[in-house]
Parts: sequence; structure tokens; C-alpha cells
Amino acid sequence: MKYEILPITESHSEGFRDAVDVVARERKYLAFVEGFPLEKARAFVLDNIQNGYPQFVAVSDEKVIGWCDISPLSRPLFKHSGSLGIGVIAEYRGQGVGESLIRAALEKAKEIGLIRVELTVREHNMPAQSLYKKLGFVIEGIKRKGVRLDGKYEDVIMMAVLFE
Repeated sequence: MKYEILPITESHSEGFRDAVDVVARERKYLAFVEGFPLEKARAFVLDNIQNGYPQFVAVSDEKVIGWCDISPLSRPLFKHSGSLGIGVIAEYRGQGVGESLIRAALEKAKEIGLIRVELTVREHNMPAQSLYKKLGFVIEGIKRKGVRLDGKYEDVIMMAVLFE
């Protein structure tokens, strides 16, 4: 499978929104269970572009098949940190797409002066945890029963990587 990792542009907004929706509806990986309206997705993309924040898409045959973004935290004491979000459509997983997306986003995070990137991952998602560890993320804690979906609880693993 051939794909490109590209900095997101406004023209990717709809494909980004669609990819988020597909992954969210799996109800296994993200903090939400469906995508958001196109205008909200477009506003998120434009804000990231205007501010130079890391956001990349993986594109195969002109279709967005995955994304990775790092949003700097807004409070003054945390501005050196960013929060990573990522998703890859199911049929494209296990082929290096996620790793390529994260590497691109982390490189851009360093360029804009972030020294810490954090994320959360649900406890059952061992492939993602393994990938994050491979890329230098370490477990910093566990939010016990951090997720509740359909009456069932799941722990959330907190991980981070430091650049300095």
C-alpha cells in the first residue's frame, strides 16, 4: 500500500473529519464515539495551520486514511507541552502509517519548541501502547476507570515523551 504523509491543508478538512468519524464509530480507541461536524473540523484544521501546530494526514489514492495532531496546552504553566491525537482507518493499520504520522508530528513539535508531548490510550489497545513505547513514550500513570462506555469501565494509560 502506498501513502504519503502530508502537513494538513484546508482541502483535507472533509477527509480528516470522515477519517475521525470512521475511527470514532469503532468505539474502541478515541475519546468520542462519532466524528464532529465539518465546520468544527475545518475550524480545528485552520486553527492548527494558522498557529503552526503539528497536524499531518496520511493520504492514499487521494483519501485521508489517518491523522496525527499535537495541540499545545493552553494554560501558561503547561505551554511547553502538547497533547497528541492520532487515528488510522482499520484497513490501513499495521503498515507503518501510524508510526510515520507520529514521527512527522513529533518532529514538528520539536521545531515549534515543545519539550513534552503527552497522550492517553485505553488499556486494551496494546498495539498502540507498543508503538508509543517504540517512539520513546513512557507510562506516567493510570486513570483507573477513566472510560465508561455502555456501562463498562476501562482504565486509561497516560504516556509522555520528553525532548530534553
